[in-house]
Amino acid sequence: MDVVRANGLEVAVEVAGDGPPLLLLHGGSSGPDDFAAQLPLLRRAFRCYLPHARGHGATRWDVAAGFRYAWLIDDALAVSDALGLGTFNLLGFSMGAATALGLAAQAPDRVRSLVLAGVSDEREPRGTVARRTFDPERIERDEPAWAASLARRHDPVQGDGAWRRLLPAIAADIADQELVDIAGLAAIRCPTLLLVGDRDPFVPLEQATRLRRTIRGARLLVAPGCGHEVFRRRPAIANAALATFYRELGIAPEIDAGEEQEVVDGRRG
Repeated sequence: MDVVRANGLEVAVEVAGDGPPLLLLHGGSSGPDDFAAQLPLLRRAFRCYLPHARGHGATRWDVAAGFRYAWLIDDALAVSDALGLGTFNLLGFSMGAATALGLAAQAPDRVRSLVLAGVSDEREPRGTVARRTFDPERIERDEPAWAASLARRHDPVQGDGAWRRLLPAIAADIADQELVDIAGLAAIRCPTLLLVGDRDPFVPLEQATRLRRTIRGARLLVAPGCGHEVFRRRPAIANAALATFYRELGIAPEIDAGEEQEVVDGRRG
């Protein structure tokens, strides 16, 4: 794992593969393992950079000092600068997709292609669902395995009980973060692929459809019978969509999800 100085932080960045640069931004409360089923495919065609967001994993940040969506955009741009990436392909999930959307709107000339999974440019129901889902007391009571996973992921670097502070901070930010406006969405000029589960509680299908219509030329993949975690829960579908998207753009003409299909299907059960 590499560490780069960016926006006043020591940002942990996992790096894999060779090829054109691909910056992958993980979801809130999670980490680069959001893309565990995609990385074997993507690292064949790209130099993949997977930064840990501030307050997550190995990037130390005390959320008592604040946690803001706008900072995450600044962080991602600063990381790309520190890595010497003038332009890059960009892929994000959930919080990382919101960050990627804001980055592409703010700095459209930096982004070669854009993939967004589980994102909306509307506040609700994301705010309400996040407040309920990210309640530490509920998690410890109803989902102890997730609580233990969160502690293993964040507490070694962030401090004991850090995840209990992080999740409410993320939910509070979602409730009042500045949204990307129509002008910002219209500024996005790169090829764009949206992925959403047809049962995603954070992003209703009609919101994903509206976003597709607003971003010029965007494509939309709807994963059937899937909630928020398209990459984790429908990896074969997601990988096939990624391979087709990048191959048709000519960014990674050799990329092929065929070999990965059997592996991820076997893991899914």
